[in-house]
Amino acid sequence: MIKRTIFQKEHEQFRDAVRAFAQNEVLPHLLRWDEEGAVDRDVWRQCGELGMLCPAIPTEYGGAGADRLFSMIVLEELAPLGGLGISLSMHSDIVAPYLLAFGSEEIRRKYLPLMVTGQSIGALAMSEPSAGSDVKAIRTTAAKVDGGYVLNGSKIFISNGVECGLVVVVAKTDPAADAKGISLFLVDTASAGFERGRKLKKVGLKAQDTAELFFNDLYVPATHLLGEENKGFGYLMRELPWERMQIAIAAIASAEHSLALTIDYTRERHAFGKSILDFQNTRFKLAELKSEIQIAQVFIDRCMELVLGNELDATTAAMAKYWCTDLQCKVVDECVQLHGGYGYMQEYPIARAWVDARAQKIYGGTNEIMKDIIARSL
Repeated sequence: MIKRTIFQKEHEQFRDAVRAFAQNEVLPHLLRWDEEGAVDRDVWRQCGELGMLCPAIPTEYGGAGADRLFSMIVLEELAPLGGLGISLSMHSDIVAPYLLAFGSEEIRRKYLPLMVTGQSIGALAMSEPSAGSDVKAIRTTAAKVDGGYVLNGSKIFISNGVECGLVVVVAKTDPAADAKGISLFLVDTASAGFERGRKLKKVGLKAQDTAELFFNDLYVPATHLLGEENKGFGYLMRELPWERMQIAIAAIASAEHSLALTIDYTRERHAFGKSILDFQNTRFKLAELKSEIQIAQVFIDRCMELVLGNELDATTAAMAKYWCTDLQCKVVDECVQLHGGYGYMQEYPIARAWVDARAQKIYGGTNEIMKDIIARSL
């Protein structure tokens, strides 16, 4: 195996703490969380205490001012264990950066410390019933009024939608201007006119909080406009490469975890007088998967070097997102097959990994959209 060289001692110490948290505070509760459709709210406070929330946020706003390798470690350790890693990623590395980059100083000082501690959970409201990967097609509007804007519209498939206290909302401030008429707003969910819809029941990632959101004549003060009016599409495009990298990171970490589970299972399970691992087909399949995961990990680590240098471009991020999530789905499917009938039983971790993996090829922009982005660079 190729030794990973992107992490320093402090990163590995942090990984040890996150891994211990995952084993002690996450793993024992996974089946219950799946049945209840949510994780315990107190988990967010625990994550805040361990420095797992918003690690890259500067110290003046309560964060650690750390590099994004710390966020990568949280994803790698938690992504294989259901949807908590995705929820934390949305909060810490998608929503919080919008506030930091485009929010006023008042917004940063008021809301970022609450996000660092887990007192307030963040969500991004982009997808709509008629607009997913095509952000330009959104219909939610923000009409200008004295002192602010009035939001009207609905959103769907919103991660952290049930528990969120803050929502970055993507809305049209100039409906006739297509992508050039999109703006971003920070909405406090205590605002009049904000309504949560149903908690969505997904095939996989069952404990991950996903909901519908509605905005009915919701007043947003002008101070809660993030950045400039009608510049929101550009802001979204600027942040999307890092969002897609997070999906790729989670995909490979989950694939690696699935492979480890399967190696252990095939070593212990016997058929026809020998272990499943002793069959040539099993060894060849596992060798193939291990090789492809290793190749992907090297690419991901190189992409992270680009992230740290602010050099990751949209095309490379699209390559990482599409290829790694396709690989994840291939790996978990092969691993289910090697588990035999037990691989289809819900109590086996590989079954959860199988149903959880499928969404990775859809959210963050479908893999078909990723290929189109890559094709534009040809």
